[in-house]
Amino acid sequence: MKQSNLIRNAHFLGTKIRNLRKRNNLTMEDLSARCMKIDVSGSPSVSYLSMIERGKRYPSEQMLAVIAQVFEKDIQWFISDAPEGDELVPDKGRRGGIRGIALEPSFLFSKEILGIAIPEMLSQTGVSGRQFAQLLIRAHQENNQNHFPELERAAEEVGKKQMPISLDELLIICRQLGLSIEQFDTLPDEEVQRLGVRGGTFVRSYFRAPDTIMVNRALEKQPARLKYDLAVHIGHKVLHNADGIKSPMIADRRSLSSARDGALDLNQSSALDAQDIIHAWRDFECSFFAGALLCPKVPFRRLLEQHAHEITVGEQIDVSRSVAMRRMTAVSNYPHWHYFDAYAAGKLNAVYRGNGIPLPWGNMRQVADPCNHWAVFRMLSSDVSSSSAQISIMNDGNETRIYCCESVNVTDVAGNAEVLCAGIDINPALHAQGKDASEIAMELMRVCVKQGGNSPIPPTIKRDLASVARILNIAWLHRGIEKEARVICPRRGACPRQPCCAAS
Repeated sequence: MKQSNLIRNAHFLGTKIRNLRKRNNLTMEDLSARCMKIDVSGSPSVSYLSMIERGKRYPSEQMLAVIAQVFEKDIQWFISDAPEGDELVPDKGRRGGIRGIALEPSFLFSKEILGIAIPEMLSQTGVSGRQFAQLLIRAHQENNQNHFPELERAAEEVGKKQMPISLDELLIICRQLGLSIEQFDTLPDEEVQRLGVRGGTFVRSYFRAPDTIMVNRALEKQPARLKYDLAVHIGHKVLHNADGIKSPMIADRRSLSSARDGALDLNQSSALDAQDIIHAWRDFECSFFAGALLCPKVPFRRLLEQHAHEITVGEQIDVSRSVAMRRMTAVSNYPHWHYFDAYAAGKLNAVYRGNGIPLPWGNMRQVADPCNHWAVFRMLSSDVSSSSAQISIMNDGNETRIYCCESVNVTDVAGNAEVLCAGIDINPALHAQGKDASEIAMELMRVCVKQGGNSPIPPTIKRDLASVARILNIAWLHRGIEKEARVICPRRGACPRQPCCAAS
């Protein structure tokens, strides 16, 4: 076979070698050494193997034959243009984790090509540069399953792992860092324009360089939220030396202007510039820092264990429910969590999907046909102030998965109604107990569909789920088991219910 033909058909070669190596738990050193045992002259060095996997170099036919022999594959398999399903799907290596797609052929995903294609994509889809930056950061957050030890350490150095930390203690930290605090009732017009917010927007707080935290006087009546805002600004000082590049804290993220947040406006710019990235990334870093300062990892994990992960646990340490629920996803020993923060009608303020759950609707725009059986949608149309646990069953691609979530209605500082929702993927926990999670999930789906979409959980499945609830120590999972399980789907058009909800 000529080298030119090999190169022409090698678009997926690097990815196939890399994923085969990883699935067989081999390092590049291991693979290189195994190749040398077969043919010293035809073996790749570690550095050359790295370039092959990244699509920077292509192996000779002799070298590829050696690699193929190691993995007991036919050489034609490597040079086929056809992706081989699982071989090309990046996976977190944890059951229930997020998945991605292979960026192959690699030359189409170079920095230069993406730099040209992304602005065009944003322009055609109506997505703002800032929204796209937030999407990238969310993917980074989910890829790391909310583990950011450097931010945890920075917060612990400031707060000394103290929990609870009082408002007075946060004010002392502000003074120690050289930060002063001023209050305001309404924003002057020039500040509205400088901050890039719409007129009438409820601004909770903002940072005024070089060292002043401006706080809305209304936060005096809500100390838990005031603590969070102060913690965010402390994070800006600690992480970024208070350089002033920081978005304002507002009550409803829908209120940010198109220049800052990319509100859906036909005349908005879809350009992605450095400011979009910097603002979005710093918003995330400062928010994560604030959660770690108010709920340090080890003490908060112990508190969650003591209270069986109840979403009201924040009241024990005077933090808001949203802070407590978001921190659950970061400190829990169980990694397969999701978190939604939703405003009516169908607009997400925050999303986290460490368990890879398909989104019921996007945080870019509202969706006209959401599945109204998601707990968060049912709560949006309900005036119930108590929490609501729900067992949900959903087809996700070729898999059927069982989820449990706890949702609660709250109001933000400006009085807007919103729903907070934290949940887990149960399949990995069933698998960890030696159960056939896929079969259990499919059986529960069959039972629910037979009953029109909702059904009491069969006793055998209920026992399996109760065992998981005890092991994970999650009280709302126990409560959800006692209710009917509900079939949900990402969109009503994909509804597995009989009859389909879209037809009703």
